Amino acid sequence: MGGDLPGWRRNIPALSEALFVIGYDFRGNGASDEPPGACTMGTFVDDTTALLSKLDIDCAHVYGQSFGGMVAQELALQHPERVRTLILAATHPGRRHAATVRTKVPKDRPYLAMYSERFAAEHPEHLAEDLRVGSQQPHHPLGHRRQWEAMQDFDAFDRLPEIAAPTLVLHGTEDRAVAPANAQLLAERIPHAELCWLPGAGHLYHSEQASEADAAVLDFVARHADG
Repeated sequence: MGGDLPGWRRNIPALSEALFVIGYDFRGNGASDEPPGACTMGTFVDDTTALLSKLDIDCAHVYGQSFGGMVAQELALQHPERVRTLILAATHPGRRHAATVRTKVPKDRPYLAMYSERFAAEHPEHLAEDLRVGSQQPHHPLGHRRQWEAMQDFDAFDRLPEIAAPTLVLHGTEDRAVAPANAQLLAERIPHAELCWLPGAGHLYHSEQASEADAAVLDFVARHADG
């Protein structure tokens, strides 16, 4: 929610060495337009399938993090034929069943919810770069609000056993935005799902542990490339 393509600048080049990567900003994020009105999770699914169709791509390895992971779940449920594999990262199946985070974050430094406490203390220059890059991107308060509203009504919990695509659940053990217990929940509910922990990583695991996260994704995709 609120993330954009520059946030994946540490990952897309590495993933692109082995895969054809399509990255895009949700409506209300980054370079995309504001949503014209109220949105549901299905709104973002429709945008995704429309993009795939525009690019003449029948199906893809779908990789979604946090809010994007919720869109990815809904996509796999509504359009299973478009999803070759499913990678769900730092996300949950809907707030009705989601495990909650109990760790408090300083009110004067809300961005620390995105990183593990240890990483933030040991790599202040890394955080400073992320904050600088993020501050240079377009901001969409209304767009973020629309995404938040879509997330309130999202609930895939009862439908998770219907997901047929090979699934990887990826989560940092020190996530202070989406509780790690949600990864276990997803892995248990989705048939034959694999669970991969990133020890010591926070919500922005792909920034903190880019090479480890990319390696896990590439390994999973390679094992299911002929799916």
